[in-house]
Amino acid sequence: MPRGQEPLLSQHRPSSDRSDDRSMEEEDALLTGQTQEPRKQGWAFWREVGLFAWAVIATALVIILAVLYQHQQQTSSPQPSGGDWKNGRPTGKRNLIFMVSDGMGPTSLSLTRSFRQTVTGLPIDDVLVLDKHLIGSSRTRSSSSLITDSAAGATAFSCGQKSYNGAISVLPNRDPCGTVLEAAKRAGYLTGLVVTTRMTDATPACFAAHVNHRGEEDKIAEQEVGEHPLGRVLDLMLGGGRCHFLPNTTDGSCRDDDLDVVGLAKKKGFNYVSDRKGFDGLNFGTGVKLPLLGLFADTDIPYEVDRRNMDDVYPSLDEMARTALTALHDATEDSDKGFFLMVEGSRIDHAGHGNDPVAQVHEVLAYDKAFSSVLDFLKRDDVEGVLVGTSDHETGGLATARQLHDAYPEYHWFPSVLANASHSAENLAYQLRDHIAGKHISSLDTGIRTPPRSPDSSDSPSPSSSSDSKELKQYIRNLLSTGLGISDATEQEIARLASTSDPWPASYLFADMISRRAQVGWTTHGHSAVDVNIYASDPGQAKPLRGNHENTEIGKFMAEYLDLDGEVKAVTKELKERADAGAEWMGKTLDDEKVGNWGDHYEGDFKKRGLMDCGCVGGTEVEGHVH
Repeated sequence: MPRGQEPLLSQHRPSSDRSDDRSMEEEDALLTGQTQEPRKQGWAFWREVGLFAWAVIATALVIILAVLYQHQQQTSSPQPSGGDWKNGRPTGKRNLIFMVSDGMGPTSLSLTRSFRQTVTGLPIDDVLVLDKHLIGSSRTRSSSSLITDSAAGATAFSCGQKSYNGAISVLPNRDPCGTVLEAAKRAGYLTGLVVTTRMTDATPACFAAHVNHRGEEDKIAEQEVGEHPLGRVLDLMLGGGRCHFLPNTTDGSCRDDDLDVVGLAKKKGFNYVSDRKGFDGLNFGTGVKLPLLGLFADTDIPYEVDRRNMDDVYPSLDEMARTALTALHDATEDSDKGFFLMVEGSRIDHAGHGNDPVAQVHEVLAYDKAFSSVLDFLKRDDVEGVLVGTSDHETGGLATARQLHDAYPEYHWFPSVLANASHSAENLAYQLRDHIAGKHISSLDTGIRTPPRSPDSSDSPSPSSSSDSKELKQYIRNLLSTGLGISDATEQEIARLASTSDPWPASYLFADMISRRAQVGWTTHGHSAVDVNIYASDPGQAKPLRGNHENTEIGKFMAEYLDLDGEVKAVTKELKERADAGAEWMGKTLDDEKVGNWGDHYEGDFKKRGLMDCGCVGGTEVEGHVH
């Protein structure tokens, strides 16, 4: 019989020691109709039950405590004595420092990290300060293109809204939008800007000015010193761009008119410094009297790799940032409001436009140093504060790899090649230009904002003799050796630098030579659409920015952190009313095609705008300074 069909009383069925007792109990119950009381369980049984219950309860408690701890870590952070927190934001006195690494993409960090480790012999886990504060990433498109420019990018930060490429805190409908800086000033905060480019460049301009196109730098300068619908909104400015503040009757001016903006600033109460001696007199902020205007270069402050050799002429980004922090801290010490400060590592972007890896790594290191100084300030300060940092876009389409030949490439790039360089490609181009001018040979194009020279340019005379040509080529060899550490330049490379008819600026040629030898790749002299990193001093304080976000969310976070939602709306309303009454102060009105979506579908190479039509090299406009 199959095992499953055996009768219950089968003699082959196994039995236990208690089978007989149990059978008797069941038989009595059947005969009498009475059931027996269940036998009481012994100590051993209840001990097992107790141990099991204790294990279940203990496990549950551990899980609950772990969840509570994780929640607390994600939603809270140490709170200095300066502010109380409610609903995820501080309610007391607070400071916000916003740092912009213009043009710095994720590969810039990889490039600089490996360069630093190689040059200084550091282990691979010794990373940049920035690396330790990465909390998310930002999507960067503008309203007019998948690839933004700095103006639209900074408008997203300052106003929390998308706009067209070239817009300085103006929306596609041509209405001005109130900025977080203007709202902060109205709410009682002190405000400041620190940059290494022109103070009238796109990023700083977007926080304190409103013009239809970024090329209106003369108007931007006027608004920054207080010729503004809201009056003076800035308490401190440190950077370059002096030429837009001087009348065109003065040496060093680049204005189209004879308005003395420095004089205008002084009439409005600004203290003015214009050189290293004046900066040193600020004593890192303890000697500052606000409002302060500090302009330390005619245009842009030189790249850090070059500036370090001219430290007696130009202050560094770190020095200016520390000065601004101390000055604003001391000025708000007795106030119930703190300050808003924007600090920009401006020329990371220019290094990308120039495809110069040497300038790039030194600019990123300078920015990393300033970032570290801001962190130190926040740790020392007893007022609640947060640092948020990001980029407006990536520049150059940088890659830490380069295929030089048709054969399948080896997996290498060589940071040590960059360590041999002592100057930027831009600086070497200026040296070459000055040498040629001194020899009365010709004037070569230099700098990233200079248009290309066509091969048949009539204003490009050839060297006057073979001896001049031979001397020039030897000078170039020496320049390459001392400036870039290149001793294996080919005859073709030397000839291109010596030529007066090459279509590319000399700075591009120098940069390409060092990039090829380091096997660093570039895809453009313009911007790219890559997502950029977001950093914060404390991820708990900047919780809304963790993960991937639109760049406008960064602007909205700053307004929320400073509790400025109402002020932003009020400022925007007032600006719109002023614009409706007469918008001359916003500059020339742009055509619809300049404001609308330019299209993101292929129409043929240069079909919309030819290279020479825009007067640019690699998307870098001569007069508009498009970066």
